[in-house]
Amino acid sequence: MRHLGYTRVSTSSQDAKLQLDALVAAGVQKRDVFADFTSGRRAAVERPGMKRLLEYADEGDTVVVWRVDRLGRSLIDVLNTVKLLRERGIHVRSISDGIDPATSTGRLMLNMLATLAEYERELIVERVNAGIAAARQNGTRFGRPSSDPLVIADKLAIARDARANGRTAVDAARLVGWSRATLYRHQQAAARS
Repeated sequence: MRHLGYTRVSTSSQDAKLQLDALVAAGVQKRDVFADFTSGRRAAVERPGMKRLLEYADEGDTVVVWRVDRLGRSLIDVLNTVKLLRERGIHVRSISDGIDPATSTGRLMLNMLATLAEYERELIVERVNAGIAAARQNGTRFGRPSSDPLVIADKLAIARDARANGRTAVDAARLVGWSRATLYRHQQAAARS
């Protein structure tokens, strides 16, 4: 069983020395520390240092971090990373937070974080829905913009001429920048009106 370290800093102006020193003091050898110097926009499993760590770690190993938030860009990402590690039989320990899933207190902390992550997801959905409702109330239209009927009529005339000259429906549709299905849809709408 090995102790593997993971550090992450978001900007080049930040220094991982504090994290590295804490990991070494906790028993992690410097050669077993994996680091990422990347912004928080990328999910943990997409970062090069985390990828190398996941390839290197074996069942029974312990990943040690300075703080649990180093494992992801958001609470949800942290929990997904912890879940992935635990599914592989890899333990997780956070020095500053005192989170160790091998203990009952550590599991309690992770469960509380999971509850908070679910709450965060629900808040995001509520905010998005409220924003969409407010935008609709202010006259914003969603979806594909409606086409100018004169442009549609011109394109239908071009497609009709192409078809009369022996072109296939696919060729006629491509000629005016449509798919065959769009051509048929506009032809049916024109026939109804």
